Amino acid sequence: MTDFITVADVDALLGSDWAGAGDPALSVMQANAWLTSKIKRPVPAEVPAEIKQAGAQVAKVASTGGLYKATQKEVLSKTVSATSGTSVSKTYAEGSTDLSQGENLALALIYAWVTGTNSIPMVRG
Repeated sequence: MTDFITVADVDALLGSDWAGAGDPALSVMQANAWLTSKIKRPVPAEVPAEIKQAGAQVAKVASTGGLYKATQKEVLSKTVSATSGTSVSKTYAEGSTDLSQGENLALALIYAWVTGTNSIPMVRG
């Protein structure tokens, strides 16, 4: 696991009360594990501000217990029928989970490091 952020980094970005009743050190460790699992490209020795901000957002989610939570078996298919001939059906991808606002923001911030090493982002004008 790479240490992209520290508790001091998160304190500087979000203020010293960001963890609430959560454990700041555990939350930062979880955020670093999350970032390590997502980032696919080399990161400069001086960690970019976007990665630190992403880590801070994820650490905040982790401090509430919302980052690594227990999972249940995934529903692969579900059908609800209201009346004869009408129904609503949903199929969930195996292993899919809801992402928090903080996780979605973090993914947007680290997009350049999440894409594969052979990918070139396209810019449309």
